[in-house]
Amino acid sequence: MKLYVVGLGPGGVYEMTNRAVAALEASDVIVGYTVYVDLIREQFSYKTLLATGMKKEVERCKIAVEECLKGKTVAMVCSGDAGVYGMAGIVHEVARMYPEVDIEVVPGVTAACSAAAVLGAPLIHDFVLISLSDLLTPWEKIEKRLLLAAEADFVICLYNPSSKKRHDYLEKACDLIMKYKAKDTVCGYVQHIGREGQMSHTCTLEELKSAKVDMFTTIIIGNSETRLIHEKMVTPRGYEKRYEV
Repeated sequence: MKLYVVGLGPGGVYEMTNRAVAALEASDVIVGYTVYVDLIREQFSYKTLLATGMKKEVERCKIAVEECLKGKTVAMVCSGDAGVYGMAGIVHEVARMYPEVDIEVVPGVTAACSAAAVLGAPLIHDFVLISLSDLLTPWEKIEKRLLLAAEADFVICLYNPSSKKRHDYLEKACDLIMKYKAKDTVCGYVQHIGREGQMSHTCTLEELKSAKVDMFTTIIIGNSETRLIHEKMVTPRGYEKRYEV
C-alpha cells in the first residue's frame, strides 16, 4: 500500500521534479487541495482526482489513507515542498494507526527557493522561514520568532504574509523586525511564483510595510549585508573578503 506525499513546486508540471512526475504517474489516485489539483488536472486527467477545500487538511489525509487501504497507489499533492509547511507531517500523523501504509515523501522546490531565484541570490547565507499565519500558531509565538530572527541578523523569508482577516500582519511584522534591522534593509517579494501573473518587486523594509501582498506572495527580508546588484537581491557569503571579488 503506497502513499506518496508529493511537493509540486511553485507552479504546474513544468516546475515539478522528475521524481514528483514519476510518483504521480505511478499513482491511481491523486488527492489534494482544490487549487493544487487544478494545477495538474490537465496533465493527469486520466487519474482519479479527489480535491477538498481550504481548512480540510485532516479530511484530505483521511481520504488518501482510505483510498490506499483499498489497495490503490495514492499521491497526496501540495505546493512547494511537502515537508515545508506541506502535508508530509499531517499525513504521517493521520496514518500512524496504519503501519501497512508505506508513506514516501517526494520533495519539491519550496517557495523560499523559487522566490530567491526570481529575486537574485538572497538566501546564500543563513536564513529562516517564518509563516505569518496564526491559524495554527499563536501570534505571540510568531512575534517572538520574528524578533529573535531579526536580532540574530538572519535573512528572513515570510510565508502566508497576508489574508482578508490578517490584512495588517505584514505591517506588524515589519515593525517588529525594524527593532533590530535598519529601515533601508533590502527586501523583495514575489507573487504567483511560476504561475500566470508572476510579479516580483524589490524595496526597503520600511516600504515593505505598505506592500500589497496575499497568501500567494513570498517575502524575503535581507540581512545587514544584503544589497542590490543590477536590481537583484544578493546576500554576500564572505567570498569577497577572501578573494577580493
